[in-house]
Amino acid sequence: MQVYLVGGAVRDELLGRKVKERDYVVVGATPEQLLQQGYQQVGKDFPVFLHPKSKDEYALARTERKQGQGYTGFVCEFSADVTLEDDLRRRDLTVNAIAKDDDGHLIDPYGGKQDLDNRILRHVSSAFSEDPLRILRVARFAARYHYLGFTIADETQSLLKSMVANGELTTLTPERIWLECEKSLSDGAFAEFLQVLANLDALSVISQALAAQWNNDIYEQLQARFQYAYKHAITEPSLLFCQATSILNDNEINTLAKAIRLPNDVRDMALYLQRYKTTLSNQAIDASQLLTTCNQLDLWRRPERFSALLIALEIANCGPVTNYTALINATKDARAINPQQFIAQGVQGAQIKTALENARLEIFKDYFN
Repeated sequence: MQVYLVGGAVRDELLGRKVKERDYVVVGATPEQLLQQGYQQVGKDFPVFLHPKSKDEYALARTERKQGQGYTGFVCEFSADVTLEDDLRRRDLTVNAIAKDDDGHLIDPYGGKQDLDNRILRHVSSAFSEDPLRILRVARFAARYHYLGFTIADETQSLLKSMVANGELTTLTPERIWLECEKSLSDGAFAEFLQVLANLDALSVISQALAAQWNNDIYEQLQARFQYAYKHAITEPSLLFCQATSILNDNEINTLAKAIRLPNDVRDMALYLQRYKTTLSNQAIDASQLLTTCNQLDLWRRPERFSALLIALEIANCGPVTNYTALINATKDARAINPQQFIAQGVQGAQIKTALENARLEIFKDYFN
């Protein structure tokens, strides 16, 4: 039995990046042997085990055979006879197909180290085209490592465009598309991710409307916004994703949300920024419009929505929101109004709500009119 460190850990170690997790491949072993050594099996369809102490993932060397459509239509085949080279051949990119043994020696049968040095993302074999998810994965890797000068190899770019043209992306589930978006948001390279997809004619998998409007100015604008967010350690997905949808209207955002099954908080923030950015960004804020905005956001019970929206707006502006302090103070004062004070004055029924509205409006007028 031989154990090798593989994949992203080797790649990032060679690039001098922080290694977040370590995955290992085990050659020449059976599931029974690993179970006897205390490993815990976590995969039913393919043999992945957790180390009894470190909890790192150890997978038996395996090959994959395409049997059905989409990225799930694979049959996993494993045995003690599968070689390390066989296992590495099934991987997507050469830079992800490098292994390292216990002595620190690299096993690199497909030229991954050279491609790392040359900053090239290249597919390992023709089997690459059997998995449509790799279109999004390569876009994500190209975005993540763009700052290091990585580009997609010409032959890989041609293959990706061919896969898109053949409709391979239509086999991906909405949840899987969102997961790749979420990972790219976490990488801090979402603008570049969208740009790569646009170059591959694949941006429509996220949004037809976004793909139709996409241009270099939008790309550069989003780059500036995400750089601002990164500088200020803003990482909440909903606050980042809404930057890309701020050029869309309500219907287009709702269509996108359904198409890739956006989490509710991500969808809602996209709608909030689109709807209220003008009202809250104005140099001269209208008190009545502000009250309407606060009511629609349910500020009175959900003040965190308003605070988050101001952060999203700050990212969109790449700087502090005009009237930020006044907005915070005004809404704080308006929220402090207690309906009990009107009840004590003899106000009853629906008139209580009217009195609350009028009092809140007067506070906003004191700040902004």
